[in-house]
Parts: sequence; C-alpha cells; structure tokens
Amino acid sequence: MQFRKLKVDGAVEFTPKVFPDDRGLFLSPYQEPTFVQATGHKLFPVAQTNHSRSRKDVARGVHYTVVRPGSAKYVYCARGKAIDIIVDIRVGSPTFGQWDSVLLDQDDFRTMYFPVGCGHAFIALADDTVMSYLVSSGYVPEHELALSLTDPALGLSLPENPIISDRDLVAPTLAEARAAGMLPEYGLCQEIERELYR
Repeated sequence: MQFRKLKVDGAVEFTPKVFPDDRGLFLSPYQEPTFVQATGHKLFPVAQTNHSRSRKDVARGVHYTVVRPGSAKYVYCARGKAIDIIVDIRVGSPTFGQWDSVLLDQDDFRTMYFPVGCGHAFIALADDTVMSYLVSSGYVPEHELALSLTDPALGLSLPENPIISDRDLVAPTLAEARAAGMLPEYGLCQEIERELYR
C-alpha cells in the first residue's frame, strides 16, 4: 500500500495493491502498518460504519460533526466512481479554508483518512456509486452540520447540474458558519485525536 499526504493538515490518501485474477480481484483497503507510517498512530476505534449509494451527479456535503465529540473518517468507494473532498474547517489550522480531492473508484480502491473536525463532501461520477466509511463517533442528528457546497470562497468543482439535498442547499457558507461560532477549533480537534489514539 502506498500513501500520499494531502493539502489539508493531517489528511492522507492511501492506494492499496489490487490482485486481479480470472475469478475477480482481492485487495485490502486498510493496512495498519502503512496507516501508522503515514499518520503516526493506529486507526481510531470504530464506532460506526456508513454506506451510501448515489446516482451520477449527486453531490453530498460539506458535512461535519460538532466538536466535541467530533468525528474522524476512513472512506473508500466500493463500487462506481466519486470525487471525494476534504475541507479544512478547523479554525486555527495551518490549512484552514483549503480543500483537496481524490478520485475514489472500483479500479484503484484508493481511500482517504479525514482527521477530526474536517468537512467531507463527495460527487458521484457514475450511477450506483457506493461509498463506505468507518467513523470514530456514532450518528447523533443534532451533532451533524453542513456547509454550502456552492460557497464561492471554497470554489469546489461541481457538475453542471448537481443533485443536492434540500438540507445541503440551505447550508451556510464557511464565513457564515465561522461568524456564528459553528466551526471546530483546531486545538480542540487535536486534543480529541490524542484521546482517540492513546
């Protein structure tokens, strides 16, 4: 497995070796030794796994979890193809306001690690795109927040006519969320990560 650090502080892309044969293929989307080499710690204790299926041009996000508890994620695409996007929304982070993206698909099976406090979005590039992720905290509706995918300050690359949920359409911009005190603090996110990775 290979890894590449992304533009957002603490975020990493992983690319496993795929073993195809006449029966199909085999791969391991998470490998602890490489994860530890890339991040300096083992994967967080998994509290929940998530699975979504989307049709082409569905855009989900930018979603994040209130800190505390915060949520770290390990994401991959089990079927189809998607652009997976991480946005640094941690106030005080050296990469605050920056984002990066990775093509996740059923050919290379790349994965992405999201540190606590980062925003997550993805755009399905094919019908029946299945995204799967491990998360460090369980789902609590009142802890789940969103930022606008169409925020011009972020400048995310979206399809011409993206399919966006009603909830995501009315989400605030990054600046609005910051002014309202809705964004996580970088120092607190790091404190939570130290607790997760003890």
